[in-house]
Amino acid sequence: MLHILYIIAIIAEAMTAALSAGRRDMDWVGVCIIAWVTALGGGTVRNILFNHYPMSWVEHPEYLLITAGAAILAAFIASIMTKLKKLFLYLDALGLVVFTIIGCQIAQQINLPTTIVLLSGMITGCAGGVLRDVLCNDIPLLFHKEIYASASIVTGAVYLGIEYAGGSAGVAIVLAGVIGLALRLLSIRYKWQMPKFVYHEEWH
Repeated sequence: MLHILYIIAIIAEAMTAALSAGRRDMDWVGVCIIAWVTALGGGTVRNILFNHYPMSWVEHPEYLLITAGAAILAAFIASIMTKLKKLFLYLDALGLVVFTIIGCQIAQQINLPTTIVLLSGMITGCAGGVLRDVLCNDIPLLFHKEIYASASIVTGAVYLGIEYAGGSAGVAIVLAGVIGLALRLLSIRYKWQMPKFVYHEEWH
């Protein structure tokens, strides 16, 4: 089930990334690269940091074809996607929690400390979007006051907490996914925000 959700998530991320590339007037190569970076970049950054190989897209090159195909499709149906903005926000939230849980699992497999397991989940969930925004010359969503990285951390914490409490991996995945998804969706619905730091230096 997690693998199916992962495929859905990378397709959705690739399609929304294509719109970001389109807003920057990129050609089809740029569209595909932005899609790959967004959908697969989080796991790639994680694997590089933790020296964990092979990359998922090297082991499963079909991921590159799936995401590129989704991005090119998005370029043709961009006007329709704009009308489905809310749906893709929901799918982005789903991708966040799915990527986070997978990131935690990878870190557990290589016996990393708990704090790093949580960090691995957040990197996997958020880094692809950060790379997309940097390449598209936007301020990354991660650095905004939206509850995004926080939702990823909560997802990872719930997942690990249930496992350490003796719950099965299946129960941990479901509950962590539901709680993380609910937090992200509620934050979108009710515009919940994290406290922000505002500093304007005055020169005299």
